[in-house]
Amino acid sequence: MANRLFKSNNSRSRWPFHKVLIANRGEIAVRIIRTCRVLGLATVAVYSTTDAKALHVKLADEAVCIGPGSAEKSYLNISALIGAALVTGADAVHPGFGFLSESVAFSRACQDNDLTFIGPSPETIALLGDKEAARLTMRRAGLPLVKGSQEPLHDLATALAQAEEVGYPVMLKAAAGGGGKGMRIIRNAEEMEAKFAVAQDEARASFNDDQMYLEQYLAHPRHIEVQVIGDQYGNALALGERDCTIQARHQKVIEEAPAAVLPAPVREAMLAQSEQAAAQLKYEGLGTIEFLYNEDGSYYFMEMNTRIQVEHPITELTTRVDLVESQFLVAAGAQLKAERPASVGYAIECRVNALTPGKITALHLPGGPGVRVDTALYQGYTVPSNYDGMIAKLIVYGERRQRALQQMQAVIDETVIDGIKTNLDLLIEILQAPAFQRLTTTVNWLDDQMNPNQKEEQDDED
Repeated sequence: MANRLFKSNNSRSRWPFHKVLIANRGEIAVRIIRTCRVLGLATVAVYSTTDAKALHVKLADEAVCIGPGSAEKSYLNISALIGAALVTGADAVHPGFGFLSESVAFSRACQDNDLTFIGPSPETIALLGDKEAARLTMRRAGLPLVKGSQEPLHDLATALAQAEEVGYPVMLKAAAGGGGKGMRIIRNAEEMEAKFAVAQDEARASFNDDQMYLEQYLAHPRHIEVQVIGDQYGNALALGERDCTIQARHQKVIEEAPAAVLPAPVREAMLAQSEQAAAQLKYEGLGTIEFLYNEDGSYYFMEMNTRIQVEHPITELTTRVDLVESQFLVAAGAQLKAERPASVGYAIECRVNALTPGKITALHLPGGPGVRVDTALYQGYTVPSNYDGMIAKLIVYGERRQRALQQMQAVIDETVIDGIKTNLDLLIEILQAPAFQRLTTTVNWLDDQMNPNQKEEQDDED
């Protein structure tokens, strides 16, 4: 159980848990199973009827069907997940990302049934899920904040009142999760009346929680996030930062580590403040503190995610730390070292999204030095329409950003995914764009590059 983040005397020959139920699907479930195999932990996959032939089902030691294709009746069904853990004798649960990974109710249900939840305590998740409480905590830790709502938003009337107090434009967000689900830019009261219920419905469908919050909308920032980890003894470390500025409709598309735009003093301040915040929270497990960063060097705390991120592989490559293993080690009581690990080299991740469902008729995934692919695809697999469209992550590592960019373009050119439409062509366009190469993009840049008619149609859908 050696891991360079932890003191060697914490290495132990036996885990306090032995069988892990993975409460997720797709590539993150495959990723967790891989680490469990290395660590000698047995695995239980759960699946909906739609996912009966999914790769994570094939790879796990055991698999349990937990319901029909609807996420609400399967992957968001707490009683079905707990039942699957108990019937298989699992003694730990890893929630992955999305679905119930930031659910207080799910974390508490695991606790109540003597299941080790691989993540923070229900109390910590509740604190950081309460956006105003999280903002106050981060303010005490010294992080600068944008103006935001003072209480959870349950209805349109409260949202309108809070938006007037904060001042339009505002960003409306789901309180229970991230990934762009339930997120809308609101420019005036009329837009709030038109979009609040739609965003709330989307939040409920994605996280089984329709609480919302809002904050002042900054028009042209970059999105920077700091990876933190805390142990059971009050120690916390920042494991570098990631630049997640390239987004489409609030969904991340390309991520980089480190964030090349940050001056060294700003980076050090951001990492140190993030460590201080995690320590002040007595945070246990892996988490991400997200910031909006302006070109003048100012930055503002946005939110903290209490789970592993989609983009964790680029931090793994630059720090040489298995973050999933680190989650298990924290849950097992291992103690962090005092020093922050150095970040070396440059890593880029491109998210490959399915634009249509369908059967994979031909598949070739790239390889070579510095190349990593996280996916649950295989030839003959049918990509369903029920869930998020991300089907693979292409990751490259190099000594410098320019080298990594060139390698990523070669990797995408080598990738073959036939039978469905994907965003591979869009990824190449982004990588070749002068603004991307010069690091002059903002979080709205990609949406602004879209065909105006298409953008107008998408805004109407919002």
